[in-house]
Amino acid sequence: MANVSHSRSDISTHPDVSEMRDRYARMVGGRDVALVDGPVFLLGLYCAVSPWILHYTTSQPALVTHNLIMGIAIALLALGFTRAPERMYGLSWAMCAMGAWMIISPWVVGTNPDTGVVLNSIIIGVLAVVLGAVCAVTATKSTPRA
Repeated sequence: MANVSHSRSDISTHPDVSEMRDRYARMVGGRDVALVDGPVFLLGLYCAVSPWILHYTTSQPALVTHNLIMGIAIALLALGFTRAPERMYGLSWAMCAMGAWMIISPWVVGTNPDTGVVLNSIIIGVLAVVLGAVCAVTATKSTPRA
C-alpha cells in the first residue's frame, strides 16, 4: 500500500523553489500601492458626479463639464494603475498636477463659484495630489535601478 500521508517539510527542498519564487516576484512586483487604486477610482467617480450631488449643474455649467471630464480621467488612471501598474505609475505625477488644477479650477473655469463648489474642488484636488504623491513615491521606491 502506498504512503499517502504528507509530511510537513520545508519548501526550500522543493525542486522548483527558484522558479516558484521568480513567478511570485513577477506577480507581486510593482504592486506596493495596490491599496491606493480603489480610493483613486472612487475619487474619480465622485469628481465626475459631484455637480449632480451638490446641485450646481445650472449655476456652473462649465464646471459640470470640467468635473465630468476630470473625474473620468482620474478613474481611467486608476483603472490603468490596476491593469498595468509597472507602466502606469509613472503617470502618478500627472494625477498630482490634475489635483493642483482641480484646486484652482473653480476660479479659472467657473463664474463666481459659491463656497460649496470651491470646497468640493479643493477637497477633490487635495485628495488627488495626496493619492498621486503616494503612488509616485511608492513606485519610485519599488522600481529597481539598473
